[in-house]
Amino acid sequence: MCGIIGYTGEKYAPEILIQGLKKLEYRGYDSAGIAVSCNDDTVICKTQGKVDMLEKKLENINMRGSVCGIGHTRWATHGEPSDINSHPHSGGKNVTLVHNGIIENYIELKQMLAEKGMTPVSETDTEIAAMLIESLYDGDPVKTIFSAISQMHGSFALGIMFRDFPDTIFAVRRDSPLIIGVGENENFIASDIPAILPYTKKYYLMDENEVAVITKSQVAFTDENGRNIQKKLLTAAWDEQSAQKSGYKHFMLKEIHEQPKVVADTISAYKNKTELFEDCSFDFDITGRIYITACGSAMHAALLGKQMIEKLARIPVSVEIASEFRYNDPILDKDDIVIAISQSGETADTLAAVRLAKSKGIRTLGIVNVWGSTLAREADDVIYTYAGPEICVATTKAYLCQTVVLAMLALRLGRHKMEDSQYCAELERLSSLSDYISKALELDDICRQLASKNLKAEHQFYIGRGQDYCVCTEASLKLKEISYVHSESYAAGELKHGTISLIVDGTPVIAVMTDRSRIAKTISNIKEVASRGAAVICVTYDDIDVSDFCRDKIVIDAPGEYLAPVIANIPLQLYAYHIADGRGNDVDKPRNLAKSVTVE
Repeated sequence: MCGIIGYTGEKYAPEILIQGLKKLEYRGYDSAGIAVSCNDDTVICKTQGKVDMLEKKLENINMRGSVCGIGHTRWATHGEPSDINSHPHSGGKNVTLVHNGIIENYIELKQMLAEKGMTPVSETDTEIAAMLIESLYDGDPVKTIFSAISQMHGSFALGIMFRDFPDTIFAVRRDSPLIIGVGENENFIASDIPAILPYTKKYYLMDENEVAVITKSQVAFTDENGRNIQKKLLTAAWDEQSAQKSGYKHFMLKEIHEQPKVVADTISAYKNKTELFEDCSFDFDITGRIYITACGSAMHAALLGKQMIEKLARIPVSVEIASEFRYNDPILDKDDIVIAISQSGETADTLAAVRLAKSKGIRTLGIVNVWGSTLAREADDVIYTYAGPEICVATTKAYLCQTVVLAMLALRLGRHKMEDSQYCAELERLSSLSDYISKALELDDICRQLASKNLKAEHQFYIGRGQDYCVCTEASLKLKEISYVHSESYAAGELKHGTISLIVDGTPVIAVMTDRSRIAKTISNIKEVASRGAAVICVTYDDIDVSDFCRDKIVIDAPGEYLAPVIANIPLQLYAYHIADGRGNDVDKPRNLAKSVTVE
């Protein structure tokens, strides 16, 4: 949930740490802080609030000569957002660290440390980790870290500094992401690649329960038995420009407008003229059920995936929220498959679901955006999305790429049920999808105008049936996430079972109609809310006449009915964006949220 950056080299460390933290604020922005080696001491500066507040505070602190340090931007878990709960934390005179994750047994460790006369000043589990390492330190940092993590339960990525090793950073991880960036006479640790892109595209992936020792000239990895570990040096496919706003007001707006390209990139990675996934090692001969597990927007993509796969391939699909799947003692057959979807590949509940499936001998497939992520490494097979870095906390382009991958998967799984001519026609429609997305982006002005009409509405509802209801679930979440407007999505036929009592005069209701087989039924439901005063916006095709019961209409065009939900998402993303922007919200950093949910 939090963002970690570390630097050791020849440059002024505080400046590099601040710039890195700005690139990681999507992981949390309740507070921020840095610690640097300076004049034979470790100097800490931290504050509640965003990185800009930390940068301002640093103007009054002398850190000249600092060439090694660690930084942190926080999404609060243990302890409210405050200066004292901010990272870095000190364990005493020797140890300072930053942490992403949760130490589950911190209470027991706290009690043990109290018996040694050590008392924390914060409410955080992180300070307990720092104090534990301090209590065990015998002059050998690597040995001490291994001893400490053997007593720690839970998830963690730690960047650690020892006072008597002023130019060295030590790192260790378990169930939380951390990479090591490699530059010229400088090296880095970071939670994610965008933080290091201004300086290097070379990096190592850290495996669990190994310690990295980083100086400006060397990176070494050690296992718990003291053996050196050799690793492959990787090169990031992203560049620095892809993590910039490029003239857009917000990252979210930029990422919405990047969708034609990233969808085209994702499709071209797996499609040739006559086939999909030809070079993929995944076995498409599925004889059991498909379980798709995910969280948040990825779960909404899964709902659409279920509709697509069952419609085209006639394979039964169950969609499970990852945090529920792992605790429901799922009934899995040896012929079943579990598909896990995660943008970051580090979502804690999704990873736990994959591990549960694998423990039962069930095949797993990961759909993920980050090369080398934990999901990519642990799933039996992986399909990557080519969304590139997504900085806004509320996902748009990563979600859309997930949906497109599921559409391709549905088409490939249904290949044997189609005539060759039908299959080729669907491939052609898929190839044109990016052009239709570009056309949908031209609806931006209309979406802005509609948003301006509803800026003051505190309740908004989305309705649809089948695949359209799946679109509504994501559209409603997007509005809630960034605008703080109360919004709900409903299967349109359920309105009369209680929800319609919430409709009063002027209530905005957005109705999605892309499934022509259900439009007549949905229109009946729209008339029910319209007769009770709802201000209805319809998202549908040009030839569907809604003038008698809809206040406004958003016209979409799609290459095929099963791909229409992909297009319908575009104006709804724009609508949510303009509502949030019109209300003056920080669109890229909505309150209380972080992008990569690496804790349960």
